[in-house]
Amino acid sequence: MTRPAFHLAIPVDDLAAARRFYGEVLGCPQGRDSDSWVDWDLAGHQVVTHLAPGSRGDAATNPVDGHGVPVPHFGLVLPVPEFHALADRLRAAGTEFVIEPYVRFEGQPGEQWTMFLRDPAGNALEFKAMADPSRLFAR
Repeated sequence: MTRPAFHLAIPVDDLAAARRFYGEVLGCPQGRDSDSWVDWDLAGHQVVTHLAPGSRGDAATNPVDGHGVPVPHFGLVLPVPEFHALADRLRAAGTEFVIEPYVRFEGQPGEQWTMFLRDPAGNALEFKAMADPSRLFAR
């Protein structure tokens, strides 16, 4: 089954920093760009970083599994090996995690590896990997 690509536009206060983070650290291929925005291919999904000087990510949190999860946030559900490879890549780049990689909901239907971080503009990202990918929406 082919799924439609998701599109998300987010504010950034420094396009050069966004290019380094999304292009070099996360390894997203760059698409079209202008002086005020850059398209990124995030695993086939279109994330657009729009220059919005003075804008920073929201600082709200919601308690989940004993951690303050940043809200709003976005990210990807990855296969477990890709999750760990990304975590290693982020650590090598000196990324500061909001929530370090760990297993959440252990032994429950939604058991997953998860990690949270912020891009240079403060936008929160979550990357996760389900122990059993077929249980992504399990209750």
